[in-house]
Amino acid sequence: MFRSNLLNKNLRIELIDSKKFIFDQVRKKKVIMTPEEWVRQSIIFYLVKTLNYPLGLISVESSLKYNNINKRSDIIVKSRDGLYNYLLVECKSFKLKLNGTHLSQVAMYNKKYSSRYIMITNGISHIVFSVDKKSNKINTLGSIPNYKDLN
Repeated sequence: MFRSNLLNKNLRIELIDSKKFIFDQVRKKKVIMTPEEWVRQSIIFYLVKTLNYPLGLISVESSLKYNNINKRSDIIVKSRDGLYNYLLVECKSFKLKLNGTHLSQVAMYNKKYSSRYIMITNGISHIVFSVDKKSNKINTLGSIPNYKDLN
């Protein structure tokens, strides 16, 4: 786990009819600002502006079915050709402490996505893993890989 406050206070936030909205860079629309949404948008901003991830390769709130239950993954970064996934991110509220349940959740989602890297974050604490598909083992990393190092 590494700690770094990635919560971005400079994202586009508006107050409309007494409700806070944040601009979703991927979906290009305003969404209700919840603590988890602030984390999600802050992580996307960090991936794009600091780690060089192309915005066009990022998906949010992707649907998946697991044991006949509909779920949604927070952030997926696909390869340029769309054939595989680089990174799967599960975002939690900054008010929550990350735990094994969160890791189990992202690992379960990754059974469908087969991402090379998985991450859980609350915007302040982050746990990143590389996934060895052959041995089905995960290894903890000290940081989020830069996009240019993935190819």
